[in-house]
Order: sequence, then C-alpha cells, then structure tokens
Amino acid sequence: MKKNILLFTALMLTAGIQAQIETPQPSPFQKIEQKVGLTDVTLEYSRPSMKGRTIFGGLVPYDTMWRTGANANSKITFSDDVEVGGKTLKAGSYAIYTKPGASSWEIYFYDDTTNWGNPEKWDDSKVAVQVSAQAYPMPMNVETLTMTFDDLKNDMATLGILWEKTYVGVPIKFNTDKTVSSSIQRVMNGPSANDYYSAAVYYLEAGKDINQAKTWIDKSIEMNKDPKFWQLRQKSLIYAKAGDKKGAIEAAKKSMELAKAADNSDYVALNEKSLKEWGAM
Repeated sequence: MKKNILLFTALMLTAGIQAQIETPQPSPFQKIEQKVGLTDVTLEYSRPSMKGRTIFGGLVPYDTMWRTGANANSKITFSDDVEVGGKTLKAGSYAIYTKPGASSWEIYFYDDTTNWGNPEKWDDSKVAVQVSAQAYPMPMNVETLTMTFDDLKNDMATLGILWEKTYVGVPIKFNTDKTVSSSIQRVMNGPSANDYYSAAVYYLEAGKDINQAKTWIDKSIEMNKDPKFWQLRQKSLIYAKAGDKKGAIEAAKKSMELAKAADNSDYVALNEKSLKEWGAM
C-alpha cells in the first residue's frame, strides 16, 4: 500500500512539472506577408493595446526611441532591394525603430534584429536607412497598435503605423520595372550560354536525348568567348556519350590544359582518367 502511495505521488509530481497553463498574450503577435510587384515582404510585430492609457506623449514619450510595438523587435523582411526615402535598402531583414514626435516621426531600419526591445547600446552604423514621416491625426482611436501595407501599386506601397489617434505612413519604392524589364530583355534575347550549358548537363545526367545535349553544349561553348575547364569537361562527357570519341578527346585535352593553368588537380585527374579510357593516353 505504501509503495502504491509513493508511486501515485511521483506520478502527480511529474504531471505537475509537465503541465503548463496557457493564457492569452497581452500584446499578441502578428505576421503579415505581402507581395508588392515581384517582391515578397514580411512584417512581424507584437500588438499592445491602449487600455485607457495615453499613448503618444505618455506611455510612448515624444522624441524617445521606441521599439514600435511590444516584446521582440518589430521586423520587416524584403526579398529584393527596395528604396526608402530615396535610399537603397538591401534585401534582408530589419528591425523597425521609431522616434515619435507630435507632428513628425523618425523611422529607423536597423540591420540588427536580435534585440528584445531597444538595443542595449545603439549603434548608428547599423542604421541602414533613416527617414522622417509626418504624423497625421485621426478622428477616432485605434485601440490596438496596427501596422499595414497601404496604397499598393506594382512598384509602391506605404508602411502604415496606426495607434491611438495617430497615423504615420512610410512610402517604400520597389524595383519592379527594372526586374520586369530585365526579364523581358533576357527572354527576347533568347537563351544565354549558361541556359544552354545547364540544359545540356541536365540532359546528360538525366539520360535524356544526348544528341540534343550535344547541340546545346555546342551553342553554349560557341556563345562563350572564354569557356572554362569545367564546361569543356562536360562537353567531353556529352560527346563521348553521343559516340563522338574524337570530339570528346579534343574537349578533354583542352579542359585538362585549362585545369593545369588554374592549378586544379581534381579536374586534371578526371580528364586524364577519361583520356586513358578513350585510348588517348
């Protein structure tokens, strides 16, 4: 009996250790994913509420650095370079810090996103972009901090920050036209040397039409004014598989010559092995 009581007590203690009470967060987390033109944008932040408090000039003092939310850094991530305030913001993730004022705010895109709140020591060298934005009064209260992507166009969006009776918008320019124009030009010009090379190597490795692979590798080498030893190595393998031993040997010898000049012993050895197999050494 005593043994059973001890076992029951141990089980209850284990259950007590493992059990956790989950309650709602006072500042719930939000994640927004937005496509602007061809760029993916992700915004992550925690959302405190007013709860009867004065926010700007009170809970959030004027002219003081603010984490722009609660808990961990508010974070924005861009898949491509963008422009903010006429300055380039490289693709990547940034913490959003702000310095609210009565009529305008300073907004900082900070390239260290690992802080919980404000950095222990502010580092100006980590400010990727800093811009000013006007603070607009609103006729009603927004109870919970809200961040949005407004005024969406192919190459523009506004990062909106709304809380209490204040709205601040930060215009962001996206390089959509440049990306699309480059894509159009690339397609209209036809496949590149790298496109032909990649297609030929894929056909070789996938065991597909080797004669088509031979045509493509020839186009690639022809378009490439300075073919590299690894490209010529693939040409030799494609020619060999296509039954053109003479062409394979020529390509392998040229590949080995360039590999020696580049001091690449691995490719020298690979070519020597193939040349021996093809009876050229």
